[in-house]
Amino acid sequence: MEKEVAEAKSPFATEPIGRLILKFAVPCVISLLVNSLYNIVDQIFIGWGVGYLGNGATNAVFPITIVALALCLMIGDGGAVYLSLKLGEGDIASAKRGVGNAIVMVVAVSIVLAAVFLIFIDPILKLFGATDALWDYALQYGTIIGFGLPFMMIPGAINSMIRADGSPKYAMMSMALGAVLNTILDPVFIFIFHMGVQGAAIATVIGQVATFIMAVTYLFRFKTFRIDRTAFVLKAKTCVTVLSLGISSFITQFAITIVMALTNNLFGFLRRFVRLRFRNPHDGHRYRHEGQPDPHLHPGGYRRRGSADHRLQLWRQGFYPCEKGAGHRDRSL
Repeated sequence: MEKEVAEAKSPFATEPIGRLILKFAVPCVISLLVNSLYNIVDQIFIGWGVGYLGNGATNAVFPITIVALALCLMIGDGGAVYLSLKLGEGDIASAKRGVGNAIVMVVAVSIVLAAVFLIFIDPILKLFGATDALWDYALQYGTIIGFGLPFMMIPGAINSMIRADGSPKYAMMSMALGAVLNTILDPVFIFIFHMGVQGAAIATVIGQVATFIMAVTYLFRFKTFRIDRTAFVLKAKTCVTVLSLGISSFITQFAITIVMALTNNLFGFLRRFVRLRFRNPHDGHRYRHEGQPDPHLHPGGYRRRGSADHRLQLWRQGFYPCEKGAGHRDRSL
C-alpha cells in the first residue's frame, strides 16, 4: 500500500493565523502584480517599437486572455478550496482526486478555448473592436497568443493549488520567472529582430511556457500527498464540486470583460456626443464641434475650411456648400 505523506501536515492546521496571512497574502499579491506585467510590458515596448496601432491591436486581443484567466481561476481556485477542505477533513485520497480532476479539466478547457479562438479569430476580433486599421496587427498578435493560451491557463490553475498545498513562494517564483523572461525578450524581438507585435506575442508565450514548466514540475513534489494516475480519473461529483467552489472567482474575473466592453462602448458614445453636442458659451453658434477652434484662441476661424466641421458650421448658420465654384446658398430656399 502506498504510503501517503500525511505526516507533513498542512501549515493551515499548525501555524498561527497572523503568520499564515503574512506568509500567503504577500506572495499572492506579488504574484498578481507580476502577472499584470505581461500586458503592461507588452504595451510599453509595442508603443515604442510599433506605435499606437500596435497598442490598439493588443487591446483588441486582451479580452480573450481575460476570459481564459476567468476559466482557469474557476478551476484552479475551486481545486485549491477543495484541496484545503479535504486536507482539513483528513481525507487525503479525495484531496488528491480533486487536484487531479482540476488539472484534467483545465487542460481540456484550455485546449478547447484555444481551438475555438483560432478557428473563429476573425469574428472574435471584430467583436472585441478590431478595426480595419488594427486588423493586421491584431491578427498577428492574436494568432500567437491563441496558441499560447494553454500555457497561460494550466499554470494559472496549478499555482492556485500550489498555494493551498503550502508553497506560495514557489507559485510566486514561477510567475516571476515568466514575467522576467517576457520583459527581457520583448525588446530583443521588437527592436533587434524587428518582429513587431509578433515578437511581443512570442516573448509572452515563452514566458508562459517557463511558468508552465515550473508549475508542472511541482506536481511531483506535493507536500501533502503523492499524486498518481488514479487522481486524473474524472469523477462527475468531484468536478461539479470543484467548479461550484470556483464559480465566484470566474464571475469576478469575467465581470472585468463586461466592464471593459461597456466602458469602450461608453467612450465611443461620449466621443460622438461631444463631437455633435459640445456647447461652447463663448461661441457665436449654439454648439462647438470637435475640430472647431475656440474663437478666443483662434480668432482666424477654421484652419481647414474644407473640412466637414466647417461645412457643418455653415449649415448651422443657414448656408450649405454647393458644387465647387457655385458658392453657398441659403438652405431655406
